[in-house]
Amino acid sequence: MTLKQEIVGNAMQMAVVNLHPGQTVYCEAGKFLFKTTNVTMETRLSGPSDNGGRQQNGPGGGMGGMLRQAMGTAMQVGQRMLAGESLAFQYFTARGGEGTVGFAGVLPGEMRALELDGTRAWFAEKDAFVAAESTVDFGIAFQGGRTGTSGGEGFVLEKFTGRGTVIIAGAGNFIDLNPADFGGRIEVDTGCVVAFEEGIQYGVQRVGGLDRQGIMNAVFGGEGLSLATLEGDGRVILQSLTIESLAGALKKAQGGDKQGPTGGLFSTHAG
Repeated sequence: MTLKQEIVGNAMQMAVVNLHPGQTVYCEAGKFLFKTTNVTMETRLSGPSDNGGRQQNGPGGGMGGMLRQAMGTAMQVGQRMLAGESLAFQYFTARGGEGTVGFAGVLPGEMRALELDGTRAWFAEKDAFVAAESTVDFGIAFQGGRTGTSGGEGFVLEKFTGRGTVIIAGAGNFIDLNPADFGGRIEVDTGCVVAFEEGIQYGVQRVGGLDRQGIMNAVFGGEGLSLATLEGDGRVILQSLTIESLAGALKKAQGGDKQGPTGGLFSTHAG
């Protein structure tokens, strides 16, 4: 059953989801806005996954199934703790008729509904996930130095598999790219990556190292010493505004930026 949803708004978009009786959608804690009274809300420590989020039926049930489910839940909670994420999910189910529930991201920007058909997974930056159907499995994609807890600048990937709708949000505006259209590889600011399809290779490369040009990029350009690299053939969604640039603009507007022309490295403070 296809999830009926609509993205509304402009500068700060929101997703309005209409649920059929018995249909369930889950979201990350803090992304819920409103619901009709016939939609129940339940908070759980795990999201849907093959390991921890589903009921174990058949021969694998009973005490053994309960133990496996508990272990899967504990593993998923541990992964989310390592990723710096909220430990809980909120589940919404329509009872006795159709119901409506609203969700939004935490920053001004766009939202997007991704449709999974079971053939390709989607990976999303940890702050991008808003909500998904209960038929979509959730997981943390730790893959060592390429994508794990430290993919360059605090980059953590969440993985979505199965069939159904996943709703993501980003800051500013979205742009869709395919590295295959640009020679098979693109390089972007690590803070601009929102989501990409399975089949895209993600990594981080140092730019210039500690040589003269690298230091110039970091000090005067504010770009840091690393860029995200995306290779392969598949959809990539980038955002036009990073959390770091938004925080810097707010700090400056509040008079908290006392940096000199060269930025933080040679900043001056009155005192």
